[in-house]
Amino acid sequence: MRHNRTSKYPRWLALALGGALCAAATAGAVWYDLTCNGGKLVYPMHSYAFAPTDIPMLLAVALDVLYVLYLAFLLVRGILAQKEYVSRTGRTRRLSPKFGLLGFLGFLGFLGFWSYGAWGDATPFLFFLFFGFFGFFFEGKMSNTLMDERYKENVVRAQLKAYRVGFSIIILLLILGGQHTRLRAEFTAPVLITGIALAVALTMFLSEYLLYRYDHDDALEEEA
Repeated sequence: MRHNRTSKYPRWLALALGGALCAAATAGAVWYDLTCNGGKLVYPMHSYAFAPTDIPMLLAVALDVLYVLYLAFLLVRGILAQKEYVSRTGRTRRLSPKFGLLGFLGFLGFLGFWSYGAWGDATPFLFFLFFGFFGFFFEGKMSNTLMDERYKENVVRAQLKAYRVGFSIIILLLILGGQHTRLRAEFTAPVLITGIALAVALTMFLSEYLLYRYDHDDALEEEA
């Protein structure tokens, strides 16, 4: 008789181990390139000519690319599966509130103050977008909820209010960015990037928080 066996290890553990393996391989390749290859592939270069000593770094980069592509494949497959589940059952997608912990990645945006001062790079400010992922906590609390007429009305109410707040903040930022005489030009880019990232994050968070609050309040009114 054949028995269905499920792995005693969760999938996230395998993904974490894979990521750790890629990080270790990349670190080893960087060390090898710095010590045995003169940092040829680590430091900026104007032209490139292949050498056998480049193989470790090239293999590490190829491994990283394959891992990222695999993560992207899992993400797309998960999104499609969730959409199929929503359309088939008429219920919200199944999501754990623990995904709200991804919102803590938003604190990486504060690295932008250091990188912009040191190198003039404002890219890390984009991490402020991750603050919007705190909304997954409220979405997870409403996981597998029946999307009836009341729920759909609350979705529209929550999104309209969230978009109104976010749009208002972006308009204020554009007005502020236009004040060239009061705001030095070199500060315009980081201010706009930071402000717009925070505005988008706030919109993402509010749309989920307000939906949860509206639905919770309606449920309490029905019980009263």
